[in-house]
Amino acid sequence: MKFHNDGADCFIPDSVSLNAALARTTHLGIGAHQDDLEMMAFHGIASCFHSRLHWFMGLTCTDGAGSLRAGAYRDYAADALQRVRRSEQRAAAAIGRYSAMVQLDYSSNAIRSGFCQPLVNDLRQLLLAAVPAVVYTHSLADRHGTHVAVALHVIRALRELPEAQQPQCVYGCEIWGSLDWLGFPITIKWCWM
Repeated sequence: MKFHNDGADCFIPDSVSLNAALARTTHLGIGAHQDDLEMMAFHGIASCFHSRLHWFMGLTCTDGAGSLRAGAYRDYAADALQRVRRSEQRAAAAIGRYSAMVQLDYSSNAIRSGFCQPLVNDLRQLLLAAVPAVVYTHSLADRHGTHVAVALHVIRALRELPEAQQPQCVYGCEIWGSLDWLGFPITIKWCWM
């Protein structure tokens, strides 16, 4: 499988082939950042943990360079933070017994600044190979701009799939700030669907 970014990373905790890992995937979490999946797709991770029939696959779209620099990470350069975030996400995949963990390595800016056809192509390629029954992604009412942009790209990729390969369920998950998201104005700037 060839992705747009050379830095894209595929990690398979139990070392089966990528094709085998994709083929067994039943639940797919598509998040913007390395710390999103374990919150928004916990239902899928827990449903698949130790299951013989269900497998969770994680997909992170961004490279981690824009992560918060506080506490122990205060003095980290962007490239060092990217390595740390990638390593953390691989560790989460191993602990959670994911079928696979794919990190597509896009900058947040590349995703947020408008329609990104390469991201849609990468997402569609993975969705076609995995054909998950359940997909978790961000809510369109999320406060975080990169989360909303990822959700829009996921929707675009899903709409390009043949009907027979559409997931049975797609969940838009809120993980940014308070769950009381009705207390602020919602502005969606993209109209390219």
